[in-house]
Amino acid sequence: MARLTLSTPLDVRLLDRGLSVGEALAAFNAAHEAAGGVVSFLGKVRPDGDVLALELSHYEPLTLPGMEGLAEEARTRFSLDGALVWHRVGVMTPGEAIVLVATAARHRRDAFDAAQYLMDHLKSAAWLWKREKRADGWHWIEPRDIDHTDLARWN
Repeated sequence: MARLTLSTPLDVRLLDRGLSVGEALAAFNAAHEAAGGVVSFLGKVRPDGDVLALELSHYEPLTLPGMEGLAEEARTRFSLDGALVWHRVGVMTPGEAIVLVATAARHRRDAFDAAQYLMDHLKSAAWLWKREKRADGWHWIEPRDIDHTDLARWN
């Protein structure tokens, strides 16, 4: 497998198949040697109840540009050296990775806050629609009240 390299401070991708978390984080860390802190978050499909699969769909003309704009907002707001935002689309099964976010900053607090900022927006205000497959069929998933509360704290 070719070594993954990052050439810009922002690495934003939509993926229709699995992602290599270790490879992505190693490349991100190497690309941001001057950062005092690198924070990462990996979101996975929960094996709750009778969930057999999770499907994420999106509106292609808006999704990637919106995610890129969000990453740029985080970079500016938190003085980031860099941000990685990779999000899966399509059908995934319990245990599979859905989203990988990493932030690099001179100071740890900026890296932590930026990662939370990105995830709060991706969870509640993104251009992605989710539905779960259970034994009785597909069910649309809406953000929970806590997701909206988490998002509101950044206003």
